[in-house]
Parts: sequence; structure tokens; C-alpha cells
Amino acid sequence: MTQTDLTLRSDVGAMHAGGNLGALPCRVGQWELLELAAEGSLARVYRARPAHCPADRPAGYALKVLRREWQDDPRAIRLLVREAVAGRTVSHPHLVSILRARMSRPPRFLVMPWLDGSTLQAQIAARVRMDLPATLWIARQAAEALHALHAAGWMHGDVKPGNVFISPEGHVTLLDLGFARRRDETGSAVDRCVTGTCNYMAPELITSALRADIRSDLYSLGVVLFELLTGRLPFRGKDMAELAGQHKRARPPSLLRLAPQLPISVVRLVHQMLAKAPLRRPQTPHELVERLVALEIATFSERGFG
Repeated sequence: MTQTDLTLRSDVGAMHAGGNLGALPCRVGQWELLELAAEGSLARVYRARPAHCPADRPAGYALKVLRREWQDDPRAIRLLVREAVAGRTVSHPHLVSILRARMSRPPRFLVMPWLDGSTLQAQIAARVRMDLPATLWIARQAAEALHALHAAGWMHGDVKPGNVFISPEGHVTLLDLGFARRRDETGSAVDRCVTGTCNYMAPELITSALRADIRSDLYSLGVVLFELLTGRLPFRGKDMAELAGQHKRARPPSLLRLAPQLPISVVRLVHQMLAKAPLRRPQTPHELVERLVALEIATFSERGFG
């Protein structure tokens, strides 16, 4: 897990064993905090339940609370407010739900359903290998979340493995809407590179925020899919400037060379998603979902699954 990934994880015991994550407050507002699930540079995520709830009642909620040092920082508040607005505006089974929020005064926090499972980033770090149909299924579910955002006039703005959460049954939930943006809005990619990662950022987000749209999210999902299929990122710079330059100008390595067993139809789709020009990518998440469904069916039957 990277420093800024705020993952809602079920393996909190392992996280506590890995180091001291700080003293656990017992209450935030009307919520009782039971365990620290994850920690990032801006916020902490706790497993929680309503205060005065019977002790035998399951703790089915997660609170994302700004860290004390960020409680009055305008940038941190802006990200949390944006996540609350987008999460309460768009509802979809594959998109994180924001149930409640408190932004008017510290402590500022969001309330979400508790999710069991782990992020895709955690699975990549653990070298969990998926077969091709499962990989396409994961990407398709994420694309369905992007389709819901697009239909409501939003883009996600930060698609990466740390924001793709997978339940034990394989259900995908797309997390973290702090960088979500309406179609007519512009914004800076600088904050994302400072607080997150540029590994999955589309070229137009680096060169001009004016040109960013849902196709930028499809590029980021293409990077995720490339990494799942090959075990490596398409671009790896020694610093942010070099990495940004590669996303803008360098051709990604050939999927056929790195994974020669892949069907040409899968190779073609991933390379289209990674096209530098947005017009050369799939144009909508709906189009991408349809193509991924067709590839799921084809690879499932070809490899004899079921």
C-alpha cells in the first residue's frame, strides 16, 4: 500500500502488526471507532458503528477522517468535499457510496459502507495472479463504475490499483472520488502528483487539464490492465518529470512481446486504451464495457472455463 492509498481492508490485524499507526480515538461525532483500517498522508480510515449501538451489532461502516494537521487545510478539505459531492450524486454497485459527511467543522469526515476484501494494489504487491477472464472481469466492473460517473456528467480522475477494491467474491468497488471532476470543470494535475501517483495519469492531464475528460480515465484503466496482464507498468521513470515525459511521448512496450499468450483482440484493446490521442481510444466507458464483455466471453470459452 502506498503512502496515500486509503484502503478499506479486512486484514487490519496485519496492518497493526506492521507498525504503530497511532492511538485510536473512541468517538468521532456520533460514531464509535473500533479499529484503524488504513492510514494515508491526508486521512485515516476507521471501522465504525453508530454510538450507543449494541455491542453485538456488526460494525458495518467506515469513517474517512482528515488527519488533525489537515483539518483546516483548504486543499485537503476541497478533496474531501469533492468526494462527498460525487459519492452522494452518483449511485452504482461498483462505485463507493458516501452515506454521510461532516464538512462544516473539525473533525471533518466521510461515512461509507465497510467493505471486506483488499485493493488491487495489495493483490499486485502480494503477487496474486489472475487468469485472463478474471482480469478482464475486474477491468469491466471498473469500467461500469466509470460509465455511471460519465452518465451523470463526471470523470473519476484517479483510476489506479489502490482505488480498485475487490471483495472475496470478486466484486469491484471503485474508491476515492476526491479528484472527480464534472465535464465542464478544469483543474490542476499537480495536486494529484503531489498527493498521489502519476503512474496512471493520461498524457492530456499532464499537458493540459482543459482537454481531460472520461477518456482520460479509460487511459488510466488501460495502464491498470497492462500492469495486470504483464506484471509491470508500461512506463517507469526515475522521477516525476521523466515519468510524465514517457506518458506524453513514449510508446508502451509491446504486449505481445511481454505476454505472447494473449489473444490479439486483448492486445489491440489495451494498446488502444493507451493511445496518446484521446480520439484514438475507446470513446466512452459504455463502449469499453461492451468490448470487455465480448472478450470475457471469448476468453472464458476458449480456455475451457466453466
